[in-house]
Amino acid sequence: MNRLLKSSGVFALMTMVSRVLGLVRDIVIAKYFEVGQTDIFFTALRIPNTLRRFFAEGAFANAFVPVLNHSKAQDSDDELQSLINHVFGVLGFALLIITLLGVTFSGALIAVIGFGFADDPNRLALGETMLRITFPYILLISLTAFFAGILNAYHKFALPAFTPALLNIALIIAALYFRERFNPPVLALAWAVFVGGILQLLIQIPTLWRLKRLPVPKVSFRHPGVKKVFTLMLPTLLGSSAGQINILLNTALASSLVSGSITWLYYSDRLVELPVGIIGVAIGTVILPRLATLKSSTDSLQFASTLQWAIRLAIVIGAGAATGLVMLALPMMITILARGEFSLYSAQMAANSLQVFGFGAFALIVVKVLAPGFYAQQNTKTPTKIALFCIAVNIVLALLLYRRMGHVGLALASTVASFVNAGLLFVFLQRASAMLADKNLAIFVMKVLVANAIMAIALYGANAWLTADGSWGDLSQWQRAGYLAALIFFGMISYLVALFCVRIEFKKLIQLKG
Repeated sequence: MNRLLKSSGVFALMTMVSRVLGLVRDIVIAKYFEVGQTDIFFTALRIPNTLRRFFAEGAFANAFVPVLNHSKAQDSDDELQSLINHVFGVLGFALLIITLLGVTFSGALIAVIGFGFADDPNRLALGETMLRITFPYILLISLTAFFAGILNAYHKFALPAFTPALLNIALIIAALYFRERFNPPVLALAWAVFVGGILQLLIQIPTLWRLKRLPVPKVSFRHPGVKKVFTLMLPTLLGSSAGQINILLNTALASSLVSGSITWLYYSDRLVELPVGIIGVAIGTVILPRLATLKSSTDSLQFASTLQWAIRLAIVIGAGAATGLVMLALPMMITILARGEFSLYSAQMAANSLQVFGFGAFALIVVKVLAPGFYAQQNTKTPTKIALFCIAVNIVLALLLYRRMGHVGLALASTVASFVNAGLLFVFLQRASAMLADKNLAIFVMKVLVANAIMAIALYGANAWLTADGSWGDLSQWQRAGYLAALIFFGMISYLVALFCVRIEFKKLIQLKG
């Protein structure tokens, strides 16, 4: 467990660096680009980002990592390299075809995903141009994820976790220094996505070279390793990307709402992704290779113990992060984004959806930790069926709510679907005896809920005391930053004290064996 905790910490630290840069990126974009333009950019970016979850972090990674670890443990060095070469060749070939099709039919794609832009030909034309520029990102980032899978198998977690920071850096530089060279200025962001994708791919090559695992592409669909990876991958295409599919649907529906709705949803989702990426993805990424190895060695007791350790850690940290997002939604949005082109009204609208998305952050973190329990067993059908059901839940709720509640209704639909996803994954893992859930876990969850209730009350009181003489909109930028930092620190301290009072200690939590 100590090695897992250390690896999770390294991954989380590098991910945090990337996410902080992502936060700076969002601040810069919000300041210099009005929400009408960013609505179009975020719509164009959403399409390759959704496909990225199919072919990169999601379906492909969950299928490739267990097969790679199995080959690394049992096959010869030449057989392992052959697997890497052939999977790289087939994946690259498939992605090249998809990229060419996406660029060719970018107009049709943007007309579907941004159907609400139909009444403005200029917005549609701009969306088509930006999608044509950003679509190759799916090829670049998927090959980057392939390289990351190899590095993770050799316990190299820091570099893959830091790699996304390069995209953020490219976007920040484009927004600050190149926006005035484009007409309209938002095109600078589209080109930054393309350049960032290239940088992310290139930075991992030297480490792969030193490991002697740099792939030489070979295209053969008959290679047994290729068949195994893609047999596992195909059922997970939807299973590992339910959240992104839901967001894509929300983007499409939001395009028919008032101007700014897509941007408000995007920024609130981005803040939710901060704890999900740091906590859920970090733990899930680190335990997947270990779970796959334990499954190969038929060590069912350690397999269950690892999952139990991960889920308890995710519950404690994830619940605290979700409570913080809900209670501090408006202070965060005003402090982080309310400047330049991003008005106080937009900050309030984004905060409304963040409060709803904030609840869902807990479920998303749990999903990221539970899903590897299936993928390590090379069981891709169960999470896929669950994800399909959850996508249906989201679609029904979104269609029922978005006209009445606007963008907040879309956030609510996604949050409910996320909780359904997490609950069903847990139930089916329990049925498969992959987890040792019992009354002790139920008591543990109740204690965590009590601790979060205490933290919520403490944050509400502290916020009311700090703003007793006015509102967050009346504060200067430095006052906002200082007050928000104080609230976050106070929230963390109150949560730690509350956990101690209900007799949950981090040191003991880390050392849990089951």
